[in-house]
Amino acid sequence: MAELRRSSEARQVELIDAALQIIATKGIAALTTRSLADHVGLSSGAIFRHFATLQDLLDAVVTRVEAVLEATYPPADLPPVERLDRFIGARGEVVGARIGILRLVISDQFLLALPARGSERLAACVKRSRAFVVECVRDAQRLGAVRDDLEPDVLASIVMGTIQMHALSKASAERRAAESRRMRDGLFTLLRPVPAARVTRKRSAS
Repeated sequence: MAELRRSSEARQVELIDAALQIIATKGIAALTTRSLADHVGLSSGAIFRHFATLQDLLDAVVTRVEAVLEATYPPADLPPVERLDRFIGARGEVVGARIGILRLVISDQFLLALPARGSERLAACVKRSRAFVVECVRDAQRLGAVRDDLEPDVLASIVMGTIQMHALSKASAERRAAESRRMRDGLFTLLRPVPAARVTRKRSAS
């Protein structure tokens, strides 16, 4: 019985990941029991042994997305810059491997196609992600580790854009680690504290 339960749970995960792949490559409108069954090599009827309805599957997809994104948050006791660096790397790697996640959380079309509760949960994921980045930036500014001539919200937008670009990268698995490091190094160069003399000259010129 335990082996059967594990097999069923493994099949559910396979179906959820297949749904994310279909969403990523063809859009959420293409996600049907038939397309899902074809993707994993099952009959349409077999899908309903694991999920009673397509809505149940979509709810499970949202739960999967929440769990994957939750795992990318680093320990809260790390210094803010390290916390932010780890978050960017983990988010880019995990979301990049499951591009359907990014499509779900940033596309209004996909959010509207989900059940209302699912859309609310994904919107909450995006809100929490941004709040985490803002908090890291603000903490780093207080320590003098990040430039403070721009508001945390402004810098957070740059960070979030970097995460999205990294997640959308088509680099091979072998190249992703090196690309990720270069991208994060470039980002933190932009975030580096601006010398006071430069800020003074800029303000004088304006």
